[in-house]
Amino acid sequence: MAEQFSFDVEAPGLVDVTNESHDKPADHQYTVSIDDVTDELMACTCPHHVHRNAFCKHTVAVENATDDGTLTAFPSDDDETEPDDCDCEGLHGFPCWPCVRTGRKNCRTNHRFSEEL
Repeated sequence: MAEQFSFDVEAPGLVDVTNESHDKPADHQYTVSIDDVTDELMACTCPHHVHRNAFCKHTVAVENATDDGTLTAFPSDDDETEPDDCDCEGLHGFPCWPCVRTGRKNCRTNHRFSEEL
């Protein structure tokens, strides 16, 4: 039986990979990083990659999922899909943490307070 993996893009180019085939999947969750310029897989936090610097099953799973289109590791800036827990309204132009975490908005923008606040 093939192993089953789930993916969660925590930030552009950082993919959490969970091996759902284990009894305790949370104990088998690792992060694969992808270079944002070359789209090359860079590293995985699993012991196999960390100790051997070897290509691992987690990087293979991410590569397969990005190649077949089931995973987008670098969401488009045009993607205006609002996270379910978005709380930007009322922050006077500042992004909420869920939008920053998902890469929807950038917190490095210079903001100025106005007298209207």
